[in-house]
Amino acid sequence: MTGMINPILQFIELGGPVVAILLFLSVAAFALIGLKAIAFFNCKVGMHGNADKALALWKQRNRSQAIGRLKGTKSALGKTLLVSMEQISQGKTYKEDIEDEVAGVAIRELHELQRGFRTLEAIAQIAPLLGLFGTVLGMIDAFQKLQSAGNSVDPSILAVGIWVALLTTAAGLAVAMPVSLVLTWFETRLEDERVAIQSMNADLISTNISFDQETAGVKQSEPGVVYAH
Repeated sequence: MTGMINPILQFIELGGPVVAILLFLSVAAFALIGLKAIAFFNCKVGMHGNADKALALWKQRNRSQAIGRLKGTKSALGKTLLVSMEQISQGKTYKEDIEDEVAGVAIRELHELQRGFRTLEAIAQIAPLLGLFGTVLGMIDAFQKLQSAGNSVDPSILAVGIWVALLTTAAGLAVAMPVSLVLTWFETRLEDERVAIQSMNADLISTNISFDQETAGVKQSEPGVVYAH
């Protein structure tokens, strides 16, 4: 443990308080990334196998089995499909009403999954700026030492000051780049989940339209009714 702590302390001593702040931000960012990864896994983001099977059962008119398969699901997609199925099973025929219920569930679930994204975005933006700020402070300090040296200027004084100053910029970029990449990956997965919710619920409702048309024998024309769309 001591062998790990000593290099970190030396790194902080070289870079100063700016490096200490960046180190704290990196720990906070990667802890949050870990929590979000666990949340995405628990909520089955991107894993649509169960929802696909439930929709297939629904299309085969095994409604009770389809609903039963989605009971207790933690998936945002599964929850919205379950709402659509239950609404239709309860006799709801207005497409707009079903879509409103689905939208309400989708917004809540996706908002919960999106929690923490703004924090990661802020860290990715502020880390390089902090690094640059540390570099500017380091350069100022280096030139002050160079000035105080007077006529006996030693180039090594300036060289040491510059590389130590640039250390904070490197640290800032080292924090910002991976956080930015992971955040982009999270946002892409969430957008894919949103599209899946929209497309699969639309597919479910259109399937119900076909069922109703077959049952009725003729295409209904009452405005606003599910099988009229």
